Amino acid sequence: MSAPACGIVPDVQLKSVLVATDFSAVSRKALHHALAIARHYGAKLYAMHVVSSLGLTIAGPDAIGQSTIAALREATLTERKLVASGALRGIHHQVIVRPGQIWAELQAVIREEAVDLLVIGTHGRTGLKRLVLGSVAEQIFRNARCPVLTVGPPSPPDGVFTPGETPRPILFATDFSAASLNALPYAASFANQRRSELVLAHMLSPVPPVKDGRWYNASDVAKMRLVAQKNAQKRLSDLVADAMLTVKPAFMVDFGEPAEGILRAMEAEHAELIVMGLMCRKHVETMSHLPWSTAYDIVCRAGCPVLTVRGGNPWE
Repeated sequence: MSAPACGIVPDVQLKSVLVATDFSAVSRKALHHALAIARHYGAKLYAMHVVSSLGLTIAGPDAIGQSTIAALREATLTERKLVASGALRGIHHQVIVRPGQIWAELQAVIREEAVDLLVIGTHGRTGLKRLVLGSVAEQIFRNARCPVLTVGPPSPPDGVFTPGETPRPILFATDFSAASLNALPYAASFANQRRSELVLAHMLSPVPPVKDGRWYNASDVAKMRLVAQKNAQKRLSDLVADAMLTVKPAFMVDFGEPAEGILRAMEAEHAELIVMGLMCRKHVETMSHLPWSTAYDIVCRAGCPVLTVRGGNPWE
């Protein structure tokens, strides 16, 4: 599959950033990341809290109304604190509080305001065979068509585009599929914006494919692995061969399970951000790039934020 043309890396234009908040410590960390990004790009920031109607509907309309009023007070207090601290200085922003189903209301605002980036915080859970983000975050992760920046518990409180922070590498994980390459312009543009190193990473299967029932000895396997590694490194290099990057890129090819390999690369490079491309929701069953369980694993365990990007119209 041919690489996308990126002779001049297109600057990502973020005009609107939506951060979902429930006023918890997790969402406050996500808010700090959203603030830094909005400030860097001069984007309008929407801070949104949805008063979940789940459970409150049974209690009656008064319960929903009272909860919404309480949430408005909390949102106003949070906004005043941010203004007083200077965190919102120069940032055009709007606080939104709505009752309803969380994802449905977030999706409505994404469409209404043509949101370019959704930022969410999540509680990661480990130790399970099938890692989950939590029901709401999982729904967002599966369905959001605009790029999503997921900030997990291990992520630092100040991250991408925080003023004064020394830029660290941007890690772009790819399997060379069209879905994964949708994220390359974001990874390259972010690296240029930050003047940081772009590290392109690819994971190979440790077991070479068996052809015609042939058995391979250890020497054959070693040679095949070496050839596969060199070929993958060349393909990674070709992806940005004509790109105008401010810092010379690096390439990392390893063998093993994709999530483990990407997380190892993140730790080895002290990456500031992981960028991945995902297939559109309607193609989920045939998605070749990073199966959902693998993507969940990375997002839940990553020690930095993870940006996932899909192709197509983000507001469909």
